[in-house]
Amino acid sequence: MGRRLTLLLALTCGVSVSTIYFPQAITPLIATGLHVSPATAALVATTAQLGYAAGVFFLVPLGDRLPHRPLIITLLALTGLGLIAAGAAPNIPVLVTAGAFIGVVTVVPQVILPMAAGLVSDDRRGAVTGTLLSGLIGGILLARTFGGTVGAWLGWRAPYLIAAALLLLLAATLTASIPATAPQTREPYRSLLTASLRLLRTEPELRRSALYQATLFGGFSAAWTSLALLVTGPAYDRGPQTVGLIALVGAASMFCTPIAGRWIDRRGPDVVNLTCTIGVMAAAALLLPGTIGGIPGLVILGAGMLLLDVAVQSSQVANQSRIFALNPKARSRLNTAYMTCSFLGGSAGSWLGVRAYTTFGWHGVCALVAVAAAIALIRHLLHRSPMKETHDVPSHAAVR
Repeated sequence: MGRRLTLLLALTCGVSVSTIYFPQAITPLIATGLHVSPATAALVATTAQLGYAAGVFFLVPLGDRLPHRPLIITLLALTGLGLIAAGAAPNIPVLVTAGAFIGVVTVVPQVILPMAAGLVSDDRRGAVTGTLLSGLIGGILLARTFGGTVGAWLGWRAPYLIAAALLLLLAATLTASIPATAPQTREPYRSLLTASLRLLRTEPELRRSALYQATLFGGFSAAWTSLALLVTGPAYDRGPQTVGLIALVGAASMFCTPIAGRWIDRRGPDVVNLTCTIGVMAAAALLLPGTIGGIPGLVILGAGMLLLDVAVQSSQVANQSRIFALNPKARSRLNTAYMTCSFLGGSAGSWLGVRAYTTFGWHGVCALVAVAAAIALIRHLLHRSPMKETHDVPSHAAVR
C-alpha cells in the first residue's frame, strides 16, 4: 500500500462519490430543463443517496466475499453506464431512476476503504483512512463546484456525461493497479447480509458510531441541498456556479482529514467525535445570518459551510477508525452497517432540509442542523465507557 496507490485510490473515491453529490448543485437547472418544481428536481439527489444506502447494504459486503479488483472495476463500469443514461434522460422519472441506480453501484469507496485498512499496519490505519477520506471529501465538495460550473456553461446533462468518461477511464487504469487480494470469508451471500445486521445488533461501538454519523451527515445533507435553493432564490438571485464557488471554499476541509487521522492515532476517536459535534452546532449558529444577501451573506455562508464540512468529515474518520478496529475479518460488513445508517440519515436530511426550507426558510434548515448535532452530543455525553484507542477495543461479536 504505497503512496502512489493510496493517492490513486483516493482519486477513485472522490470521482466515484461525486456522482451522488453534483445533482445538489444543478437542482435549479434540472427543474428548468425538465419543467418541474425545485422540490421535485431535488428528488434526484435524495433518491441517489437512498440508492447509495441500498448499494452499501447489498453490495459492499461482497468486499469480504470476492476479490477486490474485479468487484471495483465492475462497479466503476456500471456507474459509468448509469451516468450516461442519466445524461440522456428525457424526463424526471427516468432521471430519478437513473440517479437511484447510480447511487446503488457507485459504492466503490466503501469497498476501497476496508480493503486499504487490511493492507496497512495498525499504526498507519488512521493516517491512510484519512488520506482516502480526503479524496472522498474532495469528491463530495468539489462535485458541487464541478456540477454548478459545468452545468451553468453546458447545461445540466454535461456533468453526467463528463463524470461517465472519467469513471470509465479510472476503471481501465485500476485494472493494472489494484493488488490481488484474497477473500476474507467463504460465507454465502445471504449470510453476509445477515452478518451486517447482526453486527449492528451486537456491537455497541458500531451502533454508537453509526448514530453519530447518521445525525451529523443528515444535517450536512440538509444544509447543502437547501443551499442551492437559497442562493438561486430571491435573497441572492445567483446561478448554480455560486453554489460551486461556496463548495470550492468548503473543499479546504479535505486537507483536515489526514490531520484528524493522525490525531485519532494518538488520542483515540472519542475526542475527535466530541470536537466535531460541537463544531457542527457552531456551524449551524454561524449559518443563521446567511440570509442577509450580498457579499457579506456569501462570506457567512462560505465560512459556515467550511466549518460544517470540516466537522462532519473529520467525524467520519473517527467513526471509521473505530469500527475498522472491531473485527479485522469483517471490515466490509462493519462498514456496510455503518454506511447504510449514515446514508439513510443523509437521505432523511436531504428530504427534511427541503421541507424545512420551503416551510420555515433558511433559519429552519439551520435549526434542523443544530437539532441533529444535539442528538449526537447527548448520545456522546451518555457514553460511559473509558475512552481509549480504537485499536485497543476488542471485537464483541463473532462473525461466522
